[in-house]
Amino acid sequence: MTLYSAFGRAGEPALAVSEKFSWGAFLVPPLFALYHGLWLMLALTVLAILALFALATVIGGAATFWLYVLLALWCGFAAPDLRRFTLRKNWREDLPVAAPDADSAAVLVMRRERDA
Repeated sequence: MTLYSAFGRAGEPALAVSEKFSWGAFLVPPLFALYHGLWLMLALTVLAILALFALATVIGGAATFWLYVLLALWCGFAAPDLRRFTLRKNWREDLPVAAPDADSAAVLVMRRERDA
């Protein structure tokens, strides 16, 4: 089971953000940030990629590749925290939920809200 941070808002279905590494953010950081509205992560990632591209002739291709892998790894670990930070602005954070997937976590949160 995975631990999820649950977010709710009146009249809308609950959202659940997992507390684990994000493979989507690791594999395609700019697209992940764009899809989830993580504008700061998008800007920093694009700037870092442009800087790596500019420095590639100076530091070499292998160093550029491994620095990009480190950037992508950081994005994979930081993405859940950045999503929670962004959602806290407009959503109400509920107690953490342990569930097998995000949909089950959202259903558990909606049941808890209904029963309360």
